[in-house]
Amino acid sequence: MPSETCECCHIAEPGVVSQTVDLLSSEQHNMLAERNRGDVLDIGHSAFVYRQDRDMQDDVDALVALLDLEVIEVNVFRGVSPDENRQRIFGGQVAGQALVAAARTVEPDRFVHSLHAYFLRPGDPTVPVLYEVDRIRDGRSFTTRRVVAIQHGRAIFNLQASFQIVEPGLEFADSMPDVVPADSLPTRAERYRAQGIPDPFAGIGRPVDIRYVTASPFHRTEPLPPVQQVWFRADGSLPDDQVLHTCLLTYASDMTLLDTTLLPHGTNSEVGDIQLASLDHAMWFHGEFRADEWLLYDQYTPASTGARGLAVGRVFTHDGRLIANVVQEGLIRQISRRRTTERPGG
Repeated sequence: MPSETCECCHIAEPGVVSQTVDLLSSEQHNMLAERNRGDVLDIGHSAFVYRQDRDMQDDVDALVALLDLEVIEVNVFRGVSPDENRQRIFGGQVAGQALVAAARTVEPDRFVHSLHAYFLRPGDPTVPVLYEVDRIRDGRSFTTRRVVAIQHGRAIFNLQASFQIVEPGLEFADSMPDVVPADSLPTRAERYRAQGIPDPFAGIGRPVDIRYVTASPFHRTEPLPPVQQVWFRADGSLPDDQVLHTCLLTYASDMTLLDTTLLPHGTNSEVGDIQLASLDHAMWFHGEFRADEWLLYDQYTPASTGARGLAVGRVFTHDGRLIANVVQEGLIRQISRRRTTERPGG
């Protein structure tokens, strides 16, 4: 594994805007969309090669670049979105970038132990996102940051994160469920081929490899137990930087969790008659890990009501260590029912 520290974690000191670190400019970020064969982008801390037949490492490198942010002013950063013709920004991207912004204003001996976030408005993937960091508190043991993501002059997302120095203390953790190993499960592309369905993500960068332990979305035609388990990892090598691994886990934690709320209802996000959107997201981190090694995401849903679903997740390393807990509430609106029962303008 590479041993260099990723620039995603560089600290912007209070009152000083760094001029020494090669960060991605907005123009360089926009170049990430240019994936012509053989193009080489030198963006300071790595050289990325984009081509139409790019391999999995290229997609991971592009995600690392996506999580990098441009320094605009003290406590103000700018991020962009990949050119993937999305209607709105993926929520995990905004959460991951916001955590990067917060981490850049924290001393390197402190690591995030919790975050709490609200998704306020859909993000526009065609324009940059500004991240404003409020340095709420710098204590002897804990540091607190609040981050607001802004587009078109309005807040689209806010996050509050707490960082702590490393301290010894009492230790206890849940045990990992007994599941089949990740390498014995089919990839996304193999699942689509088995169903005889064209892969809608073919040709689009998919930096996170997800393997379903429980029923995949294709096999959810009737109510199922409210439990979902998936293995996931970055589909390539990452630098040895715990902040980067934590931000990538934050990015990936938004990928499958809300879908768990549909299991008791016998439907899934592939059907198209359900509107899914993250409303809030909370995470607690319990130790170091690598996001480019297999992680088990053990998920369940305790309740759904009022067109909202609640989902809870535990994240384990492949050797059984609990390294994160996640809770998310999201919108799970039945589109057809809403159209027929709501009054105009409701």
